[in-house]
Amino acid sequence: MKQSEITEASTAELQEQLTLQKKAYSDLKIAHAISPLENPIQLRGHRRSIARIATELTKREVQ
Repeated sequence: MKQSEITEASTAELQEQLTLQKKAYSDLKIAHAISPLENPIQLRGHRRSIARIATELTKREVQ
């Protein structure tokens, strides 16, 4: 997800996206451990998306 999409989404949507992204990331990691992914940069993209969403959720909790 892009940062602009994250800031526009509601908190409930972000929590749902966070769970989906974590699941997709773990699936990719397992697939990469079994046989190398064609595009291993996907792992980095998912990890960064998870971090962006978690950061936005934390920022909203503090405010």
